[in-house]
Amino acid sequence: MRNLSLLQRLRCVDLSILGSPQCFSIRSEAGTVLVASELSITEYDPRTGEVYKEVSLTADDYLPEDGSGVVVAIQYLSDQESVCVATANGDVILYNLNIDQLECVGSVESGLTGMTWSPDQELVTLTTGQQTIIMMTKDFEPITEVAIHQDDFGEDKFITVGWGKKETQFHGSEGKQAAQRKAAEVQPALQWDDRKPRITWRGDGQFFAVSAVCPQTGARKVRIWNRECVLQATSEIVNGLEQPLCWKPSGSLIASTQRHPNKHSVVFMEKNGLLHGEFTLPFGKEQVKVKELLWNSDSTVLAVWMEDLNSEENGHPNTYFQLWTVGNYHWYLKQSLHFGNEPLKAPAYVCWDPEKPLRLHLLTRGWASYTYDWGWSTQRSQGNDCYDNANVAVIDGYKVLVTTFRQCVIPPPMCAFELQLPVPVNLVTFLSQAERTNELAALTADGRIYVYGQGGVENGGTPGASGFRVLSSPLVLKKTFRIAMDQEEPLTLRLLLWLSENVFLAVNHGKSLNHLLKITPSDSHDAKDTLDIGSEVPVDGHVISLCHSLRSGTVALQLEDGQIRKLVMDSSELSVTEWKDSTGNTINFPRPCVQTALCTLSGEEYLIGLTERSHLYIGDSLVASNISSFVVYDEFLLLTTHSHMCHCLNLRTLSVKGVQSALSSEANQNDETVRKVERGSRIVSVVPQDTRLILQMPRGNLETIHHRALVLSQLRKWLDGLRFKDAFECMRKLRINLNLIYDHNPSVFLENIEMFLKQIDSINHISLFLTELKEEDTTKTMYPCPSSSTSSSTSGKSGKKVDIICNAFISTMETLDAQKYCLCILTSHVRKTPPELEIALQKVHELRVNPPSATNGVSAEEALKYLLFLVNVNELYEHSLGTYDFDLVLMVAEKSQKDPKEYLPFLNMLKTLEPNYQRYTIDRHLKRYRKALNHLSKCGEEHFTELLNLVKDQRLYSDALELFPSDSQQYKTLSVAYGEHLVEQQQAEQAGLLLWRCGETTRALQAFISCTSWRHALGVATNIPLPPEQLALLARDLAEKLLEARRHTEAALCLELYAKDCEEAISALIEGAAWEEALRLIYFYNRQDIIETNLKPALLEVQSNQMSFLESQKALFIRHKNRLAVVRELKVKARLELFDEDGPDCADAELYSEASSVLTGSHLGSKYSHSNSRISSRSSKNRRKAEGKKHSLKEGSPFEDIALLNALTQIITIADKMREEVHSLLKALVLFQFDGQASSLQRNYSDLLQLMETGIPDIWSDNMQQGQTPLTGPNSTANSIMASFQHPSPGVPQHDTEILTAPKMRSSIKWKLTILK
Repeated sequence: MRNLSLLQRLRCVDLSILGSPQCFSIRSEAGTVLVASELSITEYDPRTGEVYKEVSLTADDYLPEDGSGVVVAIQYLSDQESVCVATANGDVILYNLNIDQLECVGSVESGLTGMTWSPDQELVTLTTGQQTIIMMTKDFEPITEVAIHQDDFGEDKFITVGWGKKETQFHGSEGKQAAQRKAAEVQPALQWDDRKPRITWRGDGQFFAVSAVCPQTGARKVRIWNRECVLQATSEIVNGLEQPLCWKPSGSLIASTQRHPNKHSVVFMEKNGLLHGEFTLPFGKEQVKVKELLWNSDSTVLAVWMEDLNSEENGHPNTYFQLWTVGNYHWYLKQSLHFGNEPLKAPAYVCWDPEKPLRLHLLTRGWASYTYDWGWSTQRSQGNDCYDNANVAVIDGYKVLVTTFRQCVIPPPMCAFELQLPVPVNLVTFLSQAERTNELAALTADGRIYVYGQGGVENGGTPGASGFRVLSSPLVLKKTFRIAMDQEEPLTLRLLLWLSENVFLAVNHGKSLNHLLKITPSDSHDAKDTLDIGSEVPVDGHVISLCHSLRSGTVALQLEDGQIRKLVMDSSELSVTEWKDSTGNTINFPRPCVQTALCTLSGEEYLIGLTERSHLYIGDSLVASNISSFVVYDEFLLLTTHSHMCHCLNLRTLSVKGVQSALSSEANQNDETVRKVERGSRIVSVVPQDTRLILQMPRGNLETIHHRALVLSQLRKWLDGLRFKDAFECMRKLRINLNLIYDHNPSVFLENIEMFLKQIDSINHISLFLTELKEEDTTKTMYPCPSSSTSSSTSGKSGKKVDIICNAFISTMETLDAQKYCLCILTSHVRKTPPELEIALQKVHELRVNPPSATNGVSAEEALKYLLFLVNVNELYEHSLGTYDFDLVLMVAEKSQKDPKEYLPFLNMLKTLEPNYQRYTIDRHLKRYRKALNHLSKCGEEHFTELLNLVKDQRLYSDALELFPSDSQQYKTLSVAYGEHLVEQQQAEQAGLLLWRCGETTRALQAFISCTSWRHALGVATNIPLPPEQLALLARDLAEKLLEARRHTEAALCLELYAKDCEEAISALIEGAAWEEALRLIYFYNRQDIIETNLKPALLEVQSNQMSFLESQKALFIRHKNRLAVVRELKVKARLELFDEDGPDCADAELYSEASSVLTGSHLGSKYSHSNSRISSRSSKNRRKAEGKKHSLKEGSPFEDIALLNALTQIITIADKMREEVHSLLKALVLFQFDGQASSLQRNYSDLLQLMETGIPDIWSDNMQQGQTPLTGPNSTANSIMASFQHPSPGVPQHDTEILTAPKMRSSIKWKLTILK
């Protein structure tokens, strides 16, 4: 649905060249034109008209000086930098442009009628006056010469298998009479045919076709030859076939023209010579003759050059030039150029540029040169409001095909309506005025502007037929304007913009400059349908694009070199200024762009441009290089790429770099901005205030997609505007999770539930919404909001989301109409967590008891049937049984698939039971044991045994104790059972407390003894009370257990207070090194003899052991510390050697990193670590083995430094914990005058602590504690810095991170005695 728009027109008149032009060729690399006349060959610049070279063809008698010579063809040869010219008298002339030398490379006596070079310029074919074809190489060496007219069909002759006769074949719709129809007579060529042969090559240079007049029949035939000049096929008889011939470069079809009895057509042939398609020219059958057909280089545009058969009053025919394109098997007339009937203004030669597909070169007989640059564009209405119908206008000759995508999506070549005009249309534009963007203006080939607007039936609109509704009303013609300016040349005006009802902007090409025109209606009453040039501003350069922003009113124009200008429109005058950004810098496109649009990006206005090479620029920044189409809609930029993706970017939240990043990065799973599209898709239009995006496929058909970003943006707008119905319908149709309705703004939704219910007004839709609810916040998972979104996804209430919504719905629906919303209320109860099935069933039961009186009410049967749809029938049956309502149970059971023999006996049995026991039976059946326990407790003493068994089976001891008084026998029995259960669970102390509380002292004593709770045990024993002998024996047993647990002080208390054995108590204290308490008891019981016999020897023994232990710890600390320094030095050397040899990319570099060796063992590349990783998954025992190996102190192991650090940490921790113990021992030694031993102990322990304190900074350095952060600083190298970045360490295990921190020493504890040296 694209049109051809004229981007620029280069015009040079009155070229100073002798003779009259006969043919020309394009020199692409120099941008010049080589033209041949009957006198010379001339090279000139079509932009400036400057003549670069001119060589005479008459000086060396190649052509006669009287001007009667004819040049039949000219071709520029890029490899040889020469021009090849063929003359009618038979000479082939080569003109070398570098040395300005003419050379005749060959001559044909019979003369030449044509010359055509192959596309690769390796071969040249010449047609002679003797009706032969001469094929030569590029060096003009003859290959072959064959006659044009051959009797044979060619190598591709059709094969007939001879099945049946013509009379017996099926002839389709023509009927049986087709079998008797005689072959049509061959008609000779038309009178105006020049009888000259035409040659055209296929784009790949493998075949060429020749159209020539057959001498026998006088009719034209087309023959296809291969590259070796071997005939392949001959066309079928085509009466009325004319002289034009052009092979489509893509190779599929050969174009020619045919005059039918009732029409004039362009026809297409296949390589086998058979006709394949046609289209009709918009002229009468005897009105025009076609001089030439020309395909452009990419086969997208077919140019038709025509002139009238019947001359005008001055005896000269009108000349026409038309550009046709095809889409969806329909041919569109996109541009029509009328050159009038003046001889000097008629085209003498026309050709397409070989490199730029949409550039057309034209030279008139009066030596006026024109160069037209075309571009593809989609004419769409620019509105962003709901009044805009998303119109797209397609030019098709005398018609404008308009499709209103808001109402209907109609694939081309069909449309919503057609606008018929009397003259071919060249340009279409829509009004850029809010709420009137559907109005359209068309610029025709005669320079008039036709304005179409909305109109009702009274204004010429189309009324709807009976029983039908008009979806899309056609526009009606409002005005026809004539522009008061000279438009004798075609396409004088281009790039038309309709800014307001009475203001047009257009570009006009002056003699040396482009002029930007502001066109307004004339003030004269006599010329009310005339447009005058209100103001005019010259532009230094060729303007190739104009665009207007409806939102900001800015008009931007682009020059051919990519410069951007801004148009400033004052009250009456126009002015053009440079485009500058917010910092004052001038912004220009690095490359000229064929499509432009204005947009606002992060609050600043930018011009977006797309080049022919698919590069997308925002200002002067290249953001992507694979864009096939784009459109700016509201705050979105929508793009399609050559990788078959469609992006939809929110410009409000992005910067230029953000757009560049979004287009270059891969999309994640929940990225709403990207989606896949069909290969080759292009954007046609976006429906404003809707979710539809229209795409066109390469073959021409349309597809409508709902891009997720557009959908979510529109949904957010609808939800913000409380348009719940529109949002709901869109979400239901496009399968958007309905949770978004609530998650977008929970507080607003909860405040407007009544409005939501009234707008939706459908029980089914409300229930659908409720059933889709889930606890997930979709604005954070499925549909994350843009960063600038003002919506709030935080709930105003605490609690579960589904429960909050269901409670709010229940409250609102019961207030509005409980009977109408009955099913929705049931749904709300079912959707809560946990489901309130009992309440739902109770409501159903109420409907059965009290049927609704309202007409919109729901019966109990319907409600139950609906409830069964939501809930499993067996689950619902169980819950109905839990209501203890047998009528409700029967109602549910009848709707289920259960056999009455299954449930009726059970229900009948329940009805015979006492109410409490009945409910107990039901609850136990439903496994609601706590409720069953409560009901069973009310059934009396006779069921207590059953209650006790239930409590034991389900372990409901705490619940059961709450049901009975604390002074009852049942409470005591339950407490005993609970205590026995706690003893089994290894909670004997709690069991003892429970038993002691209920009076079971003997069992409580056993429980306390079993867990060595000696205080409780002795307390219970005293409470019983036990005899003194048994109490002493109990105390000795408890003391023995306490001594085994190394609880010497507590054992001493038992022995002293209850066993009355002070000697054993003192011995226990001495054994536990409780020196001060032992001395207290010795003097309290006057047993000083124990000092000599037990205390002093024990003191000396402990002092000796401590001295040995301190020596061993000191030696071990020094050894581990020294070894750690050696290990670290070895690793540093190995790492540096590895960096110097292999660089930081070596796979083993991480192995020798000091930090990595501390931090990680799983990242090492050794067999040791891999074996660990393999065995770690086998069993916990093997994992413990692996961990033990990891902390092994074996020299040379990969983790030796970890093991050394771990061992040093343990040594320091143990030594630091000895402070209190050493302090107590020192005091006892001093008391008994063992000053020497005390001094030695204090000195050795102090030396050890000082050694550790000074060694900690060396062992735990700062670099090691920093982990694997990038290593920089004066001691770093380039390799080490790169390695720190390229080999990041994985996460550090928790048990390894502890060794990175130095242990804390408790220096604040005072343990030394000052009385010692």
